[in-house]
Amino acid sequence: MSAQPVSQPAANVTWTRRLRSWADVVISPTPLSMRRLALAGVIASTLIIWTGGAVRLSASGLGCTTWPKCTSASLVAAGATGDPLIHRWVEFGNRLATALIFVIAIAVFVAAWQFRDPGTGKRRRDLVWLASAQPAGIAAQALIGGIVVLTKLAPFWVSLHFIATLPVLAAAVALHVRATEGTAKPVRLVQPLVLLVARALLVVTAAMMLAGTLVTGAGPLAGAADVQRYRFMSLTALTQLHADIGWVLGTAAVMMVLCLHLTEAPRRAVRLGWIVLGLIAAQGAIGYAQYFSGLPAGLVWVHVAYSALIFIAVIRLNYSLRDRPAIADS
Repeated sequence: MSAQPVSQPAANVTWTRRLRSWADVVISPTPLSMRRLALAGVIASTLIIWTGGAVRLSASGLGCTTWPKCTSASLVAAGATGDPLIHRWVEFGNRLATALIFVIAIAVFVAAWQFRDPGTGKRRRDLVWLASAQPAGIAAQALIGGIVVLTKLAPFWVSLHFIATLPVLAAAVALHVRATEGTAKPVRLVQPLVLLVARALLVVTAAMMLAGTLVTGAGPLAGAADVQRYRFMSLTALTQLHADIGWVLGTAAVMMVLCLHLTEAPRRAVRLGWIVLGLIAAQGAIGYAQYFSGLPAGLVWVHVAYSALIFIAVIRLNYSLRDRPAIADS
């Protein structure tokens, strides 16, 4: 009986086909696949905030003592650094997650560069510019993160590390929206006053997130037990400022919903207005719960995670107040 030829394992064939399929999506994106990749960029940019918050709130900020290596003797989380092993792996895990997110950002940029408008056959410069913000922003984030470690979690740099994620996330959300639209001039769907309230809501949301990182930088969850804290205001004063901005944000959200209803705005905008109001109400409840329960790290992380969701929802709300013809799927 003759020996049978050895064939390539079915699993390897399957993975090869998948890799080729993914490469085709990036190199030759359709309108549908471009939107899906843009959505992946939004998810990845959100994860940067979530994983970074986990590092800070678990007191793992100095788990890796240097940068770009984890320790002076090892690239990965190995050896003794003075911190528990879990802190080293949380910090190193965040670095690994950032590397993966950077790969996604590169894929989004390549897809935007390769994408051609179905109507004109031309490259969409607006998509290219928005997509370029993701790898550029993540690279800048990595550099700021290195400064954060080398300065032993100096509060200014830690705050900047968080705030620098906001334009990256905003660009990712904008890319996802614009990938569904053509290049025609947008048509305003609401009255100018409604637009003004929506813009104010976005500004106050950003201010709330900035105040939040100041509170964390002055409090017990600043990244590690023995790091510097903000001293220009007391923790009580910063907490009160954050709460006051939260009340302003909630008031602006109520005004937004009322304006949308009273001016008979499009149903999609009204729905997003209620989503924003609901997220802000939940955020306020979480904020007071964490304050009165002594700032448990897990609940504070939920508070941070919610802030990213609010930011995304407010940006989407702003985009829902105008319209462009959609790109046909192909």
